[in-house]
Amino acid sequence: METQVDIGDVFEEFLKNFQDIPGNFKYMNQINEIIAYRKKSIIVDFNDLFSFNEKIANEIILNPLQSLTLLEDRMIKIIEELDNSYPLEVEKVHVRIINLPRVIELRKIRSSDVNKIISVEGILTKQTPVKERAYRVTFKHVHPDCNQEFIWPEEGEMNDIITTPSVCPRCGKIGQFEIVPEKTKLIDWQKVILQERPEEVPPGQLPRQIEAILEDDLVDSARPGDRVKLTGILMIKQDSIVKRGSRTVFDVYMKVISIEVSEKVLDEVEITDEDKKKIQELAKDPWIKERIMSSIAPSIYDHWEIKEAIGLALFGGVQRTMQDGTRIRGDIHVLIIGDPGTAKSQLLQFAARVAPRSVYTTGKGATAAGLTAAVVREKNTGDYYLEAGALVLADGGIAVIDEIDKMKDEDRVAIHEAMEQQTVSIAKAGIVAKLNARATIIAAGNPKFGRYIQERGIAENIDLPPTILSRFDLIFILVDKPGSEDQLLANHILDMHGGKSVKNSIDVDLLKKYIAFSRKYVNPQLSDEAKKLLADFYVEMRKKSSDTPDSPILITPRQLEALIRLTEAYARMGLREVATRDDAERAINIMRIFLEKVGLDVESGSIDIDTIMLGKPKSAREKMVKILEIIDTLAQNEECAKIKEISKEAEREGIEKQSTEKIVSDMKKSGLIYEVKTECFKKV
Repeated sequence: METQVDIGDVFEEFLKNFQDIPGNFKYMNQINEIIAYRKKSIIVDFNDLFSFNEKIANEIILNPLQSLTLLEDRMIKIIEELDNSYPLEVEKVHVRIINLPRVIELRKIRSSDVNKIISVEGILTKQTPVKERAYRVTFKHVHPDCNQEFIWPEEGEMNDIITTPSVCPRCGKIGQFEIVPEKTKLIDWQKVILQERPEEVPPGQLPRQIEAILEDDLVDSARPGDRVKLTGILMIKQDSIVKRGSRTVFDVYMKVISIEVSEKVLDEVEITDEDKKKIQELAKDPWIKERIMSSIAPSIYDHWEIKEAIGLALFGGVQRTMQDGTRIRGDIHVLIIGDPGTAKSQLLQFAARVAPRSVYTTGKGATAAGLTAAVVREKNTGDYYLEAGALVLADGGIAVIDEIDKMKDEDRVAIHEAMEQQTVSIAKAGIVAKLNARATIIAAGNPKFGRYIQERGIAENIDLPPTILSRFDLIFILVDKPGSEDQLLANHILDMHGGKSVKNSIDVDLLKKYIAFSRKYVNPQLSDEAKKLLADFYVEMRKKSSDTPDSPILITPRQLEALIRLTEAYARMGLREVATRDDAERAINIMRIFLEKVGLDVESGSIDIDTIMLGKPKSAREKMVKILEIIDTLAQNEECAKIKEISKEAEREGIEKQSTEKIVSDMKKSGLIYEVKTECFKKV
């Protein structure tokens, strides 16, 4: 007992006398704040405690349950001396310890850690609603001679299971004991599940999880998808002892003492001073952008603009919050559509590997709930959990979705909100929540007909709705065309198989650190020259649309925002705080490549952004309107318009027969017209 009394005295001395800088009593300031705002916790830095007295620090680690109870009792006494009305309002005070030196990986927790204080890091994946736990129960002794009420247990707290006394502490007799609910003391209680971070899970393994209990002022201090560091006591589950009777295998859980939510993105990548020097040395290279591009999937031949787009997505633009609270995303979303065998998946796998924080998923194996968030019911208790999905886990990093074309339509809709607003909202089973999903999306898919058909527009080639297509900043098409490049490609593949390395490419680990460093420390602003160039380009493209009547729209404000992000990403590649005219020129160049290849109206041969934004170029829309008018006019005289008559009239208007038949079939599918009898149509 001697050491225990000792601990209380030493702790009191520590609180009253510890100064982090001369004259500043760190913990007495905290205690005054606790009294003023009626807070419930004092946050103690373990390093301070250790430097003050090693013995007390070791005692807390080895016997946390007894030590912390003693420290909390002493805290209440210290506070009571300063303000005697405090204990009347706040019953319990907690000592929350942070910065523990022992951070253990989830998969390395062993039996020797049970009943000790440990720290673990991971992602919160599930969370129950807040409940109440009875820690001291008031019983009534049902007995004609007694009928008295008493609080149980007399000392300390009740564990997970309510235990009744064997005899009445008031009269000493055996009898029935009834709980008096209104006099029972309760504390807020919440269960969360902590899971290993995706980038820490060894290949081919399942991520490990641990159950953790948050109590009192810790409840709701983090939400699913947050990366957290929990410090707590590893304990054996009481109910696993009772339920299993004589079984010797128990489950463990963590009783959380303190929780630190990692606000900073990219803390996972450790950058030493030596790394910093290497990174800054690299950034001085005038050809750094080209080096970064040649370092992205160097084993894959050519595809320069796609490698450039992936590079831009990895670096990203700057996220901004406006004065009215509107958030503008800085993430650059990239879509690659290509023929089979054009190394799309390899490019994506590389992006996931080099990104400091990433989640890789394929469209076939992902559902809406798996991508965004789900409400799950627990088997044992029937409680509802909120569970975070892939895009929430990738918050602050990159979500790579392969085979996006294989996803079901209803699952794809889930990505809309995550792509533009960068949040995931959920309302199921009475749980209404909004989680952060500030992730860059790099996706790839195959064309609808197996191979890309050049004569058709993008909306017909890709099985994706225009609502999703329009949210991608850059879309690229990979067409497998035999030709002069074949010899070079064959030589490159054979060289790679022969173990030849690519010249001038940056090592993957260094590139990862370079990306993490730039995303964390570099937030470029556009220079006046860059702003002027982007504005001129936008106005020029819009002017082309307004000058000639009936001309298609070439560019929308959405593309202008994309241009700003791309310009910032180019500046980040060179670790520069100001985005120059040269960066803006490059951004315009890659945007032009994208618009000329993808935003092209195949029939008129001109750029039309509506092919991406609406799925139909202006020329197709105009033809559709003309044909609708023809059907309407013909159907007024007869009961319906025959396809032959429609074609004849359309040809007079300059629309060829083949085109008419296709438009009629499309309109029938979309419900604008219906078939009254075989090949005879009427407007709906």
